[in-house]
Amino acid sequence: METVVNGQVEIQNGEIDDMEMTGDVDPISSLDEPGKPIRLIRKAKRINRTNSGGDATTSNGNGTDKALPALKNSRKSRDARGRGEPKKGGSGGKGTWGAPGDELFVDGSCRDANDPNYDSDNQGDYVVEKIEPLVTPEEFDKIVSPIILEYFNHSITKEVETSLDEINISKMKSRVVELAISLAMDRKASQRELISILISDLYGKIISPKDISTGFDNLLKGLADLVIDLPEAPKMLGMFMARAVADDCLPPKYIMSYKGEVDNTAKQAALEKAELLLSQKHGIVRLDNIWGIGGGIRPVKYLVKQMVLLLKEYLSSSDIIEATRCLQELEVPHFHHELVYEATVMVLEDGTERPAERMSKFLQSLYEHCILTPEQVAQGFKRVFDNMPDINLDVPNAYTLLERFGDLCHRDGFIDEATYRELPRGGRKRFVSEGDGGKIKPAVL
Repeated sequence: METVVNGQVEIQNGEIDDMEMTGDVDPISSLDEPGKPIRLIRKAKRINRTNSGGDATTSNGNGTDKALPALKNSRKSRDARGRGEPKKGGSGGKGTWGAPGDELFVDGSCRDANDPNYDSDNQGDYVVEKIEPLVTPEEFDKIVSPIILEYFNHSITKEVETSLDEINISKMKSRVVELAISLAMDRKASQRELISILISDLYGKIISPKDISTGFDNLLKGLADLVIDLPEAPKMLGMFMARAVADDCLPPKYIMSYKGEVDNTAKQAALEKAELLLSQKHGIVRLDNIWGIGGGIRPVKYLVKQMVLLLKEYLSSSDIIEATRCLQELEVPHFHHELVYEATVMVLEDGTERPAERMSKFLQSLYEHCILTPEQVAQGFKRVFDNMPDINLDVPNAYTLLERFGDLCHRDGFIDEATYRELPRGGRKRFVSEGDGGKIKPAVL
């Protein structure tokens, strides 16, 4: 039986026989005194460690050392290098508190709203990311329709691309093709040509081949209802599909994929029209002019000639309504500055008041009906100002005539102040005759 007294182990008398005497037990008391406990002292094993390198050893007290295996949880270097100190000075590793003093440099702000230490007023500067709201199907037509209608006037596909890129229509890109073709069917061939060009230019930028195919699928599904208001819709849709194939926006197999799956006559007529156009000899080349040549696609010389003819006809008849109709049939609103230029030159070449009065009334009527924009008027007059040195060679009193016509236009209110101030003033001076005593007089009509 063992008893612990002052940190030492005592064994009752009579039990020493059951114990194995080893070198670790040193009997201090004698067994001669019966009843007195025998006090045995167990000597602690001493482990000798080296700073680095070798294994630990234990001392038995008798001068012999015994090598111990490397301890599992030993923090000394195991690659026989280093000083045996803890890595990172005790501040590294999973689950550690860090080096002493690290708590002084901890950022006091807490980003987690569920943390008890979260302070909404101490969150520093946040970078706010702009998120465009997704356009709903109800809002789509209200937003995109004005963009396409405006494109019919300026015919700049880059403007449409920029406008569509500013709104979030990621899930309704096929609706762009569907809406654009639907709006073009009610209009002239030149505007249908613009839509074909728009689809080709937006291909790969805003709309993908899958979006174009989906748009034509939706048009074919709703073609039966569209025929009620527009009987020529199947024919025009077939022409749009053939043109898309020619522009490499639709695969040629798209039309063949509907073989045997047509459920109404309108859809069948559209597919047959597209197939017929594509099967013609040199059909792909001919499809480039499938809508004819109109609008701004026509040569500039042709447009200038037509504008000069309608101005001469107007001076003869003074019919503003007919002249306006002829101008709108040209379908070149971006080229109306040429009309202002030709009208002004025609007034300067005539040199009388009658054409000046009539031209001023005609331009005023176009301006009031928003057919002529302030930009087009200003651009037309500035072109005249730049060409005045050449015009003056043919018309000696051109500067005086231009000043009078500018005053007349400013009176009618369709020329802005900035352009009016740029009018060349103080025309040429001339000697009347030697009998006038060398007096210099301004040029007169």
